[in-house]
Amino acid sequence: MVIKTKHLFGVILLFYAPNLEAQTQDISGKVYANGEVSGIHVLNISASKFSVSDDEGNFVIPVRLSDTVIVSGVQYKRYQLVIDDIIMQAKQVIVNLEDGVNELDEVVVGKVLTGDLMTDIENNESKRDINFYDLGIPGYTGPRMTQSERRLYEANSGGGIVPLNPLINWITGRNKRLKAQIKREALEVARNEAEAKFSKLLFDDDTLSASMRKEFFFFCSDDPKFKQVSDRGTDLEMLMFLQEKLSQFKLQIEEK
Repeated sequence: MVIKTKHLFGVILLFYAPNLEAQTQDISGKVYANGEVSGIHVLNISASKFSVSDDEGNFVIPVRLSDTVIVSGVQYKRYQLVIDDIIMQAKQVIVNLEDGVNELDEVVVGKVLTGDLMTDIENNESKRDINFYDLGIPGYTGPRMTQSERRLYEANSGGGIVPLNPLINWITGRNKRLKAQIKREALEVARNEAEAKFSKLLFDDDTLSASMRKEFFFFCSDDPKFKQVSDRGTDLEMLMFLQEKLSQFKLQIEEK
């Protein structure tokens, strides 16, 4: 009877061993740094889970064995760790963040100001550049435009009682083509930024070839949600969006 019981216990362990490895559990952590420790982002990139540290630097995040966790803050270097058996058993982790910005020595450029406003103005040798206002020429004062945006601005501008440029360009459809070109250029900029910022996080342990990775970002930008997420400028939201699209992309490859 004892021998049979031992055999039965061994079979049970073999059956549940894979499930134990894939089990998800919460671990607590504490962030230490020279500066502010509240609001530090803690991201489990393997499971698309995230957390934020409290005023004391404490956080809780769900993990599985071998998950990769990234801890980052604006003023600190990024900290990365892989969840191992020790962390799973202890259910806690300590994170020491290093400063990411090096302070520069004081540098004095040009003449030292005395604090006397009239004296400093007289000693100031800088001259303002001549602009179109000095020459009595009307000009554009908004943010710097791309070439396509300048063309659209010129196409919509005109003089006289009846401005002819906007009217002619509207009839010929040039305005519409220029607006479409501006949208394509903005999408290309967003796609290149996403590729440069998130490729390392997405493909560290991936077998996709370089050409397929490039194709993946075109696949993502075809989704209307891509530009919306990019415009909101939230890295975490973009990373989660890209991870979801990567699963769809791989499934599409397998079906082909």
